Amino acid sequence: MSIWFGEPSLEWANSRGDGTLLRTLGIEMTELTEDSLKGRMPVDGRTRQPGGVLHGGASVAFAETLASWGSSFTVDPELNYCVGMEINANHTRPVAEGWVYGEARPLTRGRTTQVWEIRITDAAGKLVCISRCTMAVLAKPSEY
Repeated sequence: MSIWFGEPSLEWANSRGDGTLLRTLGIEMTELTEDSLKGRMPVDGRTRQPGGVLHGGASVAFAETLASWGSSFTVDPELNYCVGMEINANHTRPVAEGWVYGEARPLTRGRTTQVWEIRITDAAGKLVCISRCTMAVLAKPSEY
């Protein structure tokens, strides 16, 4: 059974990146499964550290992007929106070029809090970063 509210649009979500960090880093959402959101990010001059490998901060931005969109896709947007409260990340392997791929899956989806696990891998499927992100589910302000 799908965890998504309604029929979320990856095309719409990706289009919302114009003028934001997502576009700057080249982050894009690529697939919704029954219980996860997948995406990818290039490893290039935008996302590398001076040492020539993927910057840990870029990985964290990628992870939080997937958790944010994932949690947002599970709630009724007329009633709620989601924001990040906390994120941690363990960087396990360097990547110097190509793409990294992320998959975000909820560990828990409560009424006011969600916790997501995000696994970032290289092209060979080897773990690059494991992250956990806590999302707050907030009531949408009244438009009265």
